[in-house]
Amino acid sequence: MSDVTDAVTHLVEHGPGVPVMVLASLAALIATAGFHTRWSRRHGQAPPAEDTGARPPTAERPAGTGASETGSSGAGSSGAGPTGSAPVGESALWRMRTTVRDAPGSLAVLCAALADRRIDILSLQTHPLADGTVDEFLLRAPGELSGAELADVVTAAGGARTWTERADAHDLVDAPTRVLGLATRTALDAAELPLALRQLLGRCTIRSLPASAGAGAGAAGTVPPEGTLEDTVLRLRAPEGGVISVERPQLPFTPAEFARARALVELDARLGPRVPRGGDVLTLPEGSDITVRRADTRDVEAAKAMHERCSARTLGMRYHGPVGDAGRYLNHLLSPRFGRTLAVQTASGRVVGLGHLLWDGDETEVALLVEDAWQRRGIGGELLGRLVAMAVETGCESVYAVTQASNTGMVAAMRGLGLPLDYQIEEGTLVVTARLDPSARSAARLPRGEPIGQE
Repeated sequence: MSDVTDAVTHLVEHGPGVPVMVLASLAALIATAGFHTRWSRRHGQAPPAEDTGARPPTAERPAGTGASETGSSGAGSSGAGPTGSAPVGESALWRMRTTVRDAPGSLAVLCAALADRRIDILSLQTHPLADGTVDEFLLRAPGELSGAELADVVTAAGGARTWTERADAHDLVDAPTRVLGLATRTALDAAELPLALRQLLGRCTIRSLPASAGAGAGAAGTVPPEGTLEDTVLRLRAPEGGVISVERPQLPFTPAEFARARALVELDARLGPRVPRGGDVLTLPEGSDITVRRADTRDVEAAKAMHERCSARTLGMRYHGPVGDAGRYLNHLLSPRFGRTLAVQTASGRVVGLGHLLWDGDETEVALLVEDAWQRRGIGGELLGRLVAMAVETGCESVYAVTQASNTGMVAAMRGLGLPLDYQIEEGTLVVTARLDPSARSAARLPRGEPIGQE
């Protein structure tokens, strides 16, 4: 941790372009990544590198079960079967949490029990609580050992409320490196905050509640500036107002995790509105150039003007019915707190297309709107492909589009992705879901920066 602190100090002294308050937030975030292990306290040894292993689950690495269910729910990178065990003779990585009495010798007993089963402890961090200590391990275990068997070993050694989850090589990254990466992503792009929180905290549901959400438990007025932690739910004041709610029913949050999440939100608040600069210039089949770039709430007026140029039929296809004042929902759609937006801009600077990737709890929605005069030129397919590529990068397992059954253009664009699709239709409303599992992604026809019309 001293190397990281020295680097931050060097930036303060020699980087006049870096806001001091931002660096202070980053330093606070890094500080929360450190921990004082009981192993160091009892044995005088240097603490091992910590690792939260927190990333959205993928098809290869499903989330583990809750604290009351000690088995693992799926296979990981080592080729484990449905029971969570790998082929005999191979090793497997596991993340494990267990609660141990905060008494001399209790951790030593647990470590000895793991050693007896040839389980190697790669990293360990502790989360002191009032009634004990939550120990989080990254383990390398014999491949034939299942999650349930691993939990049984720990329970017999004094562990309680044990939770296991398959890990992979990405979990070997040390915590300071992980936290610095998340802070950097958040600093570059406001839309990264929900994703950074999910990667920091693991399998969880993140919701952004507006300031006008009412007087319920998640209303802004009921959450103090420092936030609240209630077992499996934490709530933080959103930088733009409102509340960010994070829920993880299968695993209670610890005070250390709460402090890290709060530091990330504070960093985001200090930096203010921001999206990555620049864009890609693409050539339409007829020779016109367009620019595809990120958009945010600063583009509301340009988006309103585009809506006014769109026909009632085009708006009806997008919003599934009559459209009133666009200003009522464009602030939400363009807010990076709720997802990412791509804008298509002509050489004259006019916005003629919008594509949205919207975080919807555990799911992800895609939505498109292209101005009538610019339809049937490949713009919708290009936007959709780029949005799905973003979803792939963030670890989403699927994306869905809600449209009307008569919207053949949207259906054609979804089919053009080359991904497995599921269709559900009810009373004229069509929901098309694209699965983003690894085998499907490798065969998908997602944009790679080539001009439109060259597929």
